[in-house]
Amino acid sequence: MAARRKVALVGIGKIARDQHVPALAASPDWALAATVSRSGAIDGVESHTDFAAMLAARPDIGTVSLCMPPVPRYDYAAAALRAGRHVMLEKPPGATLAEVHDLQRLADAAGLTLFATWHSRMAHAVAPARAWLADRTVRTAHITWREDVRKWHPGQDWVFEPGGMGVFDPGINALSILTHILPAPVHLTAATLEFPSNRQTPIAADLSFSGGVTANFDWRQEGPQTWDIEVETDRGAIALRMGGNRLEVDGAEVAGENSIMGEYPALYAQMARLVETGLSDVDLAPMVHVADAMTLGRRVTVAPFDF
Repeated sequence: MAARRKVALVGIGKIARDQHVPALAASPDWALAATVSRSGAIDGVESHTDFAAMLAARPDIGTVSLCMPPVPRYDYAAAALRAGRHVMLEKPPGATLAEVHDLQRLADAAGLTLFATWHSRMAHAVAPARAWLADRTVRTAHITWREDVRKWHPGQDWVFEPGGMGVFDPGINALSILTHILPAPVHLTAATLEFPSNRQTPIAADLSFSGGVTANFDWRQEGPQTWDIEVETDRGAIALRMGGNRLEVDGAEVAGENSIMGEYPALYAQMARLVETGLSDVDLAPMVHVADAMTLGRRVTVAPFDF
């Protein structure tokens, strides 16, 4: 059995503790060798507060996984690539499209792997849905993605600051599935974005795309959460529910699990394959739709929001 590759985890917040750390602990491919955070640490793992110092001190760590918010991520990713390290990016891969294109340029020039991850694409029913749609013509599709920001981002004001994406932070998960399963690409044609009067990013959005595709995102839903994608085709209908983990065909639930892995274990398995083969995976299609919504969106001011 090959030795596990060493990885450093940067940004020890909720997503790192809930998803990345457990995935790495169970991984046959990776060993968590160090963390970098101004305030967080993982018991039993070497910790640093300065990223440059970690890179200098640990040349044996060949891969860096970045879990901080998107706005500061470019500088960390660029520094890691310039130091000869492979880089894995939490979604969204950056604050702007241009900076991610530049990271790809740096990775390609250095012969390094850059992986812009979309964890929702690894949900159990996504691959079967993609296969079912592959030879069908889509007539309409609708996304309903409504959740409670207080539950998933408690007190995290950065999500409502410029670059935090607002409701597109979860909404981009739906878009990552949509762009993966549709047999033909679509583009945004119109959007209405609801901004709380005291915030810089939207809390809800209604989107219209070419090809009869629409979406509703809302970050104010309490109680049960809704993560549904419904698609009507020339030969039947399909629905992905629970964030892509349940599959329905013509209204009947079918077995849709294509992997026993969870989303984040599957991401790290993919990162291992990319590093092994010297490839990168940087699909920016979901982020393009968000950028287009910010460009085309009609702004509506709604009630202020506080945690």
